[in-house]
Amino acid sequence: MSTRFKHTHDGSTTDKNLLFAIPKKGRLFEKVTTLLKGAGIEYVRKDRVDIAHSSNLPISIVFLPAADIATYVGEGEVDLGITGEDWVAESNVEVDVLMALGFGKCNLSVQAPKRQGWTPENLAGKRIVTSFPVIAQKFFASYEKLGKPTQIKCISGSVEAACGLGLADGIVDLVETGTTMKAAGLEEVAVVMKSQAVLIANKHTTHPELIELVQRRIQGWLTAQAWAMVTYNVHRSLLPVVEKITPGKKSPSIQPLEDPEFVAVSALVPKKECANIMDDLERAGATDVILTQVLVYRQGNE
Repeated sequence: MSTRFKHTHDGSTTDKNLLFAIPKKGRLFEKVTTLLKGAGIEYVRKDRVDIAHSSNLPISIVFLPAADIATYVGEGEVDLGITGEDWVAESNVEVDVLMALGFGKCNLSVQAPKRQGWTPENLAGKRIVTSFPVIAQKFFASYEKLGKPTQIKCISGSVEAACGLGLADGIVDLVETGTTMKAAGLEEVAVVMKSQAVLIANKHTTHPELIELVQRRIQGWLTAQAWAMVTYNVHRSLLPVVEKITPGKKSPSIQPLEDPEFVAVSALVPKKECANIMDDLERAGATDVILTQVLVYRQGNE
């Protein structure tokens, strides 16, 4: 591993620590910091310092531009990272994608001025401005015919302004809500790829057990955010009906009651569907329906 992040501003070293890169700012920053807090990774970042040490785990958090994280992970500068799938593809490096995190979802799309009839086929060979030149070049290569190749120009910043300024015929850029695209007078011509935040690891890390622990913690926190536990009593004859309503993540837990005709059922249910599920259970004959929050349990360092 490189010595780039081993020495800190106060003279301490991170030789024995897992190096975990996260975005230093931008659209993923707040969600990632909330995620790490939920996963029980405690640290304090000092002002104007791009590395922080966890107080409860042998981990050092490295704050980097999201666009650079996959490269640092792939080249072994850091062990673990969180960035967008778009930047993993753009970096063109070998990393282990451990899990999708379910936030930061967007499309990386070809965009062009509205009502001008652009398609990927007729944009091929034209001027394209983007912050993702590797992905854009691969995308348009499949549409190029014999003749002039697509002119891919890489810029950072306000890519969507390029068409209005006459610098490009189209762009390849991220679309989340579409507000910025519409304000620039553009429309989505084609989706190059869908993206979300992912947890990635270096294939040759020296901290596999610690990475597994971090992954388990993150998965536990994500489960707690997305799922709730519903418990209820029901007559045994109605089990086929209620099991369809609450199949759980894998399967519901069924416990016998003192009354042999009834059972107690517990199942994880998606939080966004809780209200409808509780209504459906009561209509199906379930009683004593209770909804509880899922808590993430840890003992010591796991």
